[in-house]
Amino acid sequence: MRLLENNLWIADLDETAASLPELKELAGSRVLITGCSGLIGSAVMDLMIRWNAAHYQKILLFAAGRSTERIMSRFTPFQNEAWFRAVSYDAVAPQNALPSSCDFIIHGAGNASPEKIVKEPVETMVSNFWGLRNLLDHACRQKAHRLLFISSSEVYGKKAGILPYQEREYGYIDLLIPRNSYSVGKRAAETLCASYADEYGVDSVIVRPGHIYGPTASETDRRVSSAWAFAAAGGKDIVMKSDGSQLRSYCYCPDCASAILKVLLRGERVHAYNISNPASVISIRHMAEILAETAGVQLIMEEPDEQEKKAFNPMPNSSLDSTALLHLGWKGLFDARRGFSHTVQILRER
Repeated sequence: MRLLENNLWIADLDETAASLPELKELAGSRVLITGCSGLIGSAVMDLMIRWNAAHYQKILLFAAGRSTERIMSRFTPFQNEAWFRAVSYDAVAPQNALPSSCDFIIHGAGNASPEKIVKEPVETMVSNFWGLRNLLDHACRQKAHRLLFISSSEVYGKKAGILPYQEREYGYIDLLIPRNSYSVGKRAAETLCASYADEYGVDSVIVRPGHIYGPTASETDRRVSSAWAFAAAGGKDIVMKSDGSQLRSYCYCPDCASAILKVLLRGERVHAYNISNPASVISIRHMAEILAETAGVQLIMEEPDEQEKKAFNPMPNSSLDSTALLHLGWKGLFDARRGFSHTVQILRER
């Protein structure tokens, strides 16, 4: 079963779209989404596809990713629609054949898997910076209305205490640890957005998602929220290799997609917005317990090996303050228990 044929997933998307009346402002617009088959990008795509299904005037979607075959496989029912185009795009490449005209750009391409970050720190850093620069140049040439850059909560680094991070609160990042190529690359890319706005007048806005999860994840995604959700859906016990005390802001991917579109249309120019559902700020252990309880499997504790330790997120607390996002009128619809429960159910049906 394709994801967009799953009744529960469709219901989640339709509930989310109904909470976002601003989407009508994109009708007739040309929107380029990079990383469109990834965890976050495909949720954004699915949300706008469902909006198109209910409206006469469509949003023209340019779905960009490294593999057009994967894009066409993910969105097969729509490949012949006049409002859908698959675009070959590689964030590491020095140049890409981008659409000649686009009104909005949502940039979500790049390495995000902990395993890939450890194995490919150079590509991780280059894709974050160079990929964004090419898109900012394109936005400048085409006079796009706005570019939205999907950054990360890892830009904040380490800090003491358990209070959630606010948007201008930055902690320590060791620049000489290759695992930090991801967080440092995201920091540099955010500054690049601000620099293009100042020097060339390019309108951009930034979002910093917390820990996003949901059925749009790939089965090869090694982030624990995705790996454990697939394990639980398959009836396998969840194996945790830390004490699970790390505090995280979890967010179900339709909520993340609606936050991205809210910021795209309502966010203040060259501002960053945390994406965090206040009802889902929990520890890793609590997340694992919800998944285990939902799926009827066991939670097992094991010691990690040295290679696994290298892939760990170095932040003991990456909970996020979502006050700025809430002030735009956004509200999360899925708390952790509902979101993880839906994820397991949808993955099982797939």
